Amino acid sequence: MRSRLLPVVGVLVVLVLLGLGVPLALSLSGSAYQQLSLDRLTLTARLASLGQRALLDGTEGELAATLDRYREVYGFTAALVDQDGRPRAQTADPVALTEPPVREGVNAALSGREPLPSGTFWPWQTGPLVLAEPVLVDGEVRGAVVTVSPVDGLRGHVLFLWALVAAGGLAALALAVLLSLPVVRWILRPVDRLERSAEQMVATATAGAPYVPVAEESGPPELRRLARSFDEMATTVSEVLAAQRAFVADASHQLRNPLTALYVRLTSLDGAVSEDAADDYAASVEEARRLNDVLEELLTLAKTEASAATPVPTDVSAALEDRVDAWHAVAASRDIELLAEIEPALVAVAVPRAIETVLDALLDNAVKFTAGHGSTVELTARREGERVVLAVRDTGPGLAPEELARATDRFWRSPRHQNVTGSGLGLAIVHRVVAKSGGHVRLDLPSGGGLRVTVEFPAQPA
Repeated sequence: MRSRLLPVVGVLVVLVLLGLGVPLALSLSGSAYQQLSLDRLTLTARLASLGQRALLDGTEGELAATLDRYREVYGFTAALVDQDGRPRAQTADPVALTEPPVREGVNAALSGREPLPSGTFWPWQTGPLVLAEPVLVDGEVRGAVVTVSPVDGLRGHVLFLWALVAAGGLAALALAVLLSLPVVRWILRPVDRLERSAEQMVATATAGAPYVPVAEESGPPELRRLARSFDEMATTVSEVLAAQRAFVADASHQLRNPLTALYVRLTSLDGAVSEDAADDYAASVEEARRLNDVLEELLTLAKTEASAATPVPTDVSAALEDRVDAWHAVAASRDIELLAEIEPALVAVAVPRAIETVLDALLDNAVKFTAGHGSTVELTARREGERVVLAVRDTGPGLAPEELARATDRFWRSPRHQNVTGSGLGLAIVHRVVAKSGGHVRLDLPSGGGLRVTVEFPAQPA
């Protein structure tokens, strides 16, 4: 946010500086040009009075010497022309009377017009300053004096003034940015706190811990009120989630005992049910068993979400090998070959019992959905960079590509798997356990069919 707000402030300051600096630079340029023009206009008028005497007395030679002295002192060239435009006296460095600016100035002066220099001087202009003053004798125009002044010195002076204006603008911009930093920081402090609060809310919601408001009493009043409102909302959401988890855990726990008793009573009736009710009896036992499995998984999920355990270094290789030994018998009973490739000495950072919980859920799904005779379930575990990667692949029907994103939702099951027993909580439990350990879960459809679930845990630093 700060990286976006500071450029906006910088652009506004630049616009203000341009709005002030450009007119100031133009004003300085115009003032310098006007000062030079007035100075040269005064000199041209004085030379015109001398030219009047030269035309009357025929002393053009003396006037030429005077023009040369003016050239030496003021650095411009000058010429006296008669009413036909012919030169009568001029400096040793003659004036190019045929040049368009000079010719236009002389023609204007011979027509009786006074020189009126105007406009703005631009440093890239190369043309000289041309002023032509009419020479009057008894009110009649008898000739004109023209002066041609180079503007090299004026150009350098204007460039120097513009450089000063630019330097002042840059200094003002730097000062404005330095002053805006604490202001922007003050404005954005509640926003930064809101960002931290949002991250904390996600973390506490994931970990099942209560949300802790972070007080902030600086920044604009509107943003402080927004921050307080967010704290209230986050606290309410945290309490609601905690109540929901507690309800699920308590309800599952309270239902488990009577359901277990019901299941035991039903199974005790085995052999005592008439043949007409045998099918209903078997269905009732199966539903009771299935409901008991759902409650067990709900309890596992509730305990996972409510647990405040922190990730600790875990011997992944040992945990996997222990659980693979237990699952070999289950897979063999269904005529499924369980293939395991586990790197030795794998150590990940995970919450306690995370590896066992994840592997049990993944292998349970893989064995459940894999076809019978000749089918395989593959387990691989290896270290990749800073991650310990655990993958379980089955050769079952898999999922449709558009179903992969929903596979970790609670109670979600693919329509094509409705004939397979299950609650739809296995991958949801895996997702929660892995998230609390700081890892993530990926599902993909490998070539050859089936489904592959890849779980990544942070590896213990070497």
